[in-house]
Amino acid sequence: MSTLTTIAIAAGFMSALGVVLASVLAVANRKLFVYEDPRIDEVEELLPSTNCGACGTPGCRPFAEALVAGTISPGHCTVNTEENALTIADYLGVDVGGEEKRVARLACAGGSNVARHHAHYQGLESCRAATMAGGGGKGCSWGCLGLADCADVCDFDAIHMNQHKLPVVDADKCTACADCVDICPRDLFSLQPVSHHLWVACKSLAEGDEAEQECEVACTGCEKCSVDAADGLIQITNNLAVINYELNALATEIAIQRCPSGAIVWMGDKERSRKGAKAKKVIRQTALPVA
Repeated sequence: MSTLTTIAIAAGFMSALGVVLASVLAVANRKLFVYEDPRIDEVEELLPSTNCGACGTPGCRPFAEALVAGTISPGHCTVNTEENALTIADYLGVDVGGEEKRVARLACAGGSNVARHHAHYQGLESCRAATMAGGGGKGCSWGCLGLADCADVCDFDAIHMNQHKLPVVDADKCTACADCVDICPRDLFSLQPVSHHLWVACKSLAEGDEAEQECEVACTGCEKCSVDAADGLIQITNNLAVINYELNALATEIAIQRCPSGAIVWMGDKERSRKGAKAKKVIRQTALPVA
């Protein structure tokens, strides 16, 4: 068989194989094709592309898919601008909708000026690292360690550390993405609707004097808030005041007035907290000595 004949046969075989493979791909494309609504791309362009998950979906693309499917409303994205949410609603012919704003709250007020340390922590500047190193030396084993893991992980610059090494949340910037909730080794952050005005800024389960000995603003389980509040609104569980938010409509500032440590507060506009009339006044600005 001549060389030219061999080449011709090989070329013919490759051409035939190409035709067969192309036919297979064409059939597979028809059989396996999954239609995707072109509106998804349009809607995704109007989303903030933060992929924060605050809307309850894994990211902006799944949120766009849910919007087009009609299973969620544009207003459920708490990061997007009002203008873009309205544009999406008009484009899809739906109501803007929405949900009550939620913010990250810290269940601790034990800054360096009121909470005691029994050892000076030296090591990686991380709450998670300090937790593994004997709790970072803080007397209250439930309290904030103040090493800023929450501030570092926040992509929206919504958390900064104050002069007493406590995280402060900027309600206007907070998107309720829950990154701070996930990273805190002591589970001190939670996402709360802004209508939850009553808030216990403590998680200590220590009893009475023991709790106050380690932190001057700790909840001592004295029951005064529980007695003064509407029936069933506040219960003392394991020496800590616990609010039943199912009865949130019954909440008033009366519940905070006799709290001696100021551990239970009233969260007002822009998440500014107010203590009751009987709460001790904290005037110390310097850190307590390590003892």
